[in-house]
Amino acid sequence: MYVLVDARPSVNSGYKASFDREGISSLGLDPQEFTHWFQSSSRVDREAIQGFLLGDFEGRAKCATLIRRMSRAPIIALSDVRSLDQTLQLFEAGIDDVLPKPVHIREILARSEAIWRRVNAQAGSTREAAPEGERLKVHFDGRDPEIDGEVLPLPRRERHILECLVRNRGKRMTKAQIYNIVYGVYSNGVEESVIEGHVSKLRKKLSQRLGHDPIEAKRFMGYTFVG
Repeated sequence: MYVLVDARPSVNSGYKASFDREGISSLGLDPQEFTHWFQSSSRVDREAIQGFLLGDFEGRAKCATLIRRMSRAPIIALSDVRSLDQTLQLFEAGIDDVLPKPVHIREILARSEAIWRRVNAQAGSTREAAPEGERLKVHFDGRDPEIDGEVLPLPRRERHILECLVRNRGKRMTKAQIYNIVYGVYSNGVEESVIEGHVSKLRKKLSQRLGHDPIEAKRFMGYTFVG
């Protein structure tokens, strides 16, 4: 799930529509709403956030400082105008990247993933990196994965679940955790049990192409990508 923060409803709705087209859940809030929500959010809700997208609004640097105190998720700022002083101020506040508008949503996803990998490497993550020469390649930018160099077409939800599991390689993820990331913490009208169906279909497709199942499933415990 991505969180969008901007004082202009049209900006939040525009980017939310772009995330929706990629099958990525998102939540758009104005700065005041965001501050109230984020300060009262639970750890579980914060763990479902894959990145923050901050529009051009007064107090953005202060907002970034608040986020960094409570989350390690990537923070990307969107700039309406180019300004060296503003960019330097944003980096000092803890923002990871500043992108001039317009920017394609897939570039945002790719940059967010690159930031995520760097931050976790610096934090000494114990999760295994993808072994060199691994047959399955996941892009994290809206493109379908590849196996042995050939594209494996997947529905958006299945692709997003695969990205989620691969990103957390070696870590067991519960059904609830996957649901919150894929559908968002405030999703309505979709039962959590839908994750079981998505994962079942995904495992079958991967097994057919790889010759083995790279996802370990434990009843009542969750799923682990083991490669």
